[in-house]
Amino acid sequence: MVIAFYMTTLKENMTFGSSRKVTFLRLKFSETKLSVCSVDLLSSKTGQNRQEHHTDLYHGDDLIIRRGQTFQMELELNRPFNADTDKLHLDMKTGSLPMVSKGTHAIIPLVEHLEDLRWEAKIVQENGNKVKLSVNSPSTAVVGLYGLSVTTSSLKGEDATTHNSSKNIVMLFNPWCEEDSVFLDDEEERKEYVLNDTGRLYYGTEKQIGSRTWNFGQFHEGILEACLFILEKSDMPPSGQGDPVNVVRVVSAMINAQDDLGVLVGNWSGDYSDGVSPAAWSSSVEILRKYHSTNGTPVSYGQCWVFSGVTTTVLRCLGIPARSVTNFQSAHDTDVSLTTDVYFDVNMEPIDHLNSDSVWNFHVWNDCWMARPDLPPGNGGWQAVDSTPQETSQGTFRCGPASVNAIRTGQVYLKHDTPFVFAEVNSDKIYWQRNLDGTFSQIHSEKKAVGHCISTKAVGSDERADITHLYKHQEGSEEERIAVETASRYGTKPDVYSTPMAEDVSVEVKMEGEGPRMGADAQLSILVKNMSSQPRRTTLHSQVAVMYYTGVLRNAIKKEQIPVDLLPNEEKTIEWVLPYQQYQNQLVDQAALMLTLSGRVNETQQVLANQTSFRLRTPDLNITPVGEAIVGKEMAAKITFTNPLPRTLKGVVFRVEGLGLQKGHEVVVGDVGGHSTVTLTEHFIPTQPGPRKLVASLDCKQLTQVHGVADIVVVEQ
Repeated sequence: MVIAFYMTTLKENMTFGSSRKVTFLRLKFSETKLSVCSVDLLSSKTGQNRQEHHTDLYHGDDLIIRRGQTFQMELELNRPFNADTDKLHLDMKTGSLPMVSKGTHAIIPLVEHLEDLRWEAKIVQENGNKVKLSVNSPSTAVVGLYGLSVTTSSLKGEDATTHNSSKNIVMLFNPWCEEDSVFLDDEEERKEYVLNDTGRLYYGTEKQIGSRTWNFGQFHEGILEACLFILEKSDMPPSGQGDPVNVVRVVSAMINAQDDLGVLVGNWSGDYSDGVSPAAWSSSVEILRKYHSTNGTPVSYGQCWVFSGVTTTVLRCLGIPARSVTNFQSAHDTDVSLTTDVYFDVNMEPIDHLNSDSVWNFHVWNDCWMARPDLPPGNGGWQAVDSTPQETSQGTFRCGPASVNAIRTGQVYLKHDTPFVFAEVNSDKIYWQRNLDGTFSQIHSEKKAVGHCISTKAVGSDERADITHLYKHQEGSEEERIAVETASRYGTKPDVYSTPMAEDVSVEVKMEGEGPRMGADAQLSILVKNMSSQPRRTTLHSQVAVMYYTGVLRNAIKKEQIPVDLLPNEEKTIEWVLPYQQYQNQLVDQAALMLTLSGRVNETQQVLANQTSFRLRTPDLNITPVGEAIVGKEMAAKITFTNPLPRTLKGVVFRVEGLGLQKGHEVVVGDVGGHSTVTLTEHFIPTQPGPRKLVASLDCKQLTQVHGVADIVVVEQ
């Protein structure tokens, strides 16, 4: 009716001046109540929003943006917008009970000029009934899933009309924004720690470091939804989701299933028959999608590197820079003494029930990057966070974020869980002997037993980067000793450093090259040195035991006594051999063994003690691409494996996955005879261009940690 009325009026007034006509037109239109017909969030992967916000790699066409940065949207109205008479504002709401005071309900007004660090919108373009808005969010905005509505009314105060957008908005942390507390100022580091969807995890022992490729897959279909689901299931109030310290602490708890039905069930028993062996995973994607699709049923099973890989995925997906970190000779301090304690009886036999502290061959956790305004200046940057359930923190299995700088300097009173991580990387190993009256005396200390070769994947390459210097001062330096003694004052045994001891005989264990191979005899060298000008005599008690990588000993498989006579200043090398036949039926996951040496020097009563862990190296899966790697065109890869053992492997299964190449799946191989070779060919069609990794792992009860990777560069058709 209004349009028809306008048309006749316009004909009757053709003689009027053009300015009069436009005014009349606007007058007539403004008599129509303004309403929104549709909202276009401009959420295409290739559009300005997703490109500028570095979210174009995420799967799907939702609007995924980062806080503290401007984004655009278009509104289609039922008539042109008149700034003189019309009012318009946006509402963005997150959580089940959005409140302005909690930061979960943002009322976004129209303004003339955009100013940073607050919710506001500005009209930047008008074209007929279409209006383009530029919208600002603060750098402290709550992260998560938002609903959007647009409310229109007139300046006269008439009833408002609200239009709800059919699409949601996902808000993430922003490492590109200087005001965001997760800001990382190096573009190459942002590419690695936020945008790289594959990486390397390190395992083994410090002298035999192994590595495996891991698909983080943070941009893969369904992963962002799974990460938001984890936050929702955590019972953290949405108002807490603006603070990365809170979010990381919650993620650390939610990645393990202990006490909160989180993502992964930990299992170190060796029996994984009702789930997937931890060593068989090579990707976070299947784990997170399975957890989400079953509405939060924990996935079986994980160990430390799996917990860490999934944590890296979740943090990078949410926009928090993160990396997986491996610590070799990683202490597990159970009594907050900030020392790793080993107890012997009067005959120098270990007292098993007291030896609850353990040293893991390796342990994998995470670093994440953020400012720490809750701590004294200088403690921002890398923070350690650990999702493997080891000890409770404030009643929940979680750990961190602990400032890596605070760990380095021994400031263990700074939150969160700094004493536990300090002990993992820099506790001294203290040996105690029971006296006849039942008390214990400190008989030996190893100041360099814990926290070696702390490793992470290098920025921009698949090389290993050693970051030990970030976690501790150089071993033996005055700064390192001060840090250890500072930390110990806050532990349960503050007086442990009061009695230095004279020692002139040393014992250490060495291995050649990369160390013993699975299926062959294990050979090590014991080096005993006399640093005095007098002869020395001792008897070394040696015991080798099968060990879980967590440092828990299963059973001793060889014991012997080795008499050693040393001339003044003499060094003696003793060759030590463990035949394959003695260990072949004894091994557990990770194929790890620990050699314990102890003895007392006859002349001085000095105690000698040394514990050396080593692993039996397993072969790789060899993966060879076949054919051209072109998007949309079938190609193949040959996977070859040679059994290193002289016995048949039963029920061998390969797990194969490649982001942008091949969905994760299992291939049942069956039995593989002793020393025999098996080859299978995988056919697949690449879906994404660029450098890709095809990852395969072998799952078999008798042999674990066998895996391989092929680098494939896919080109567009």
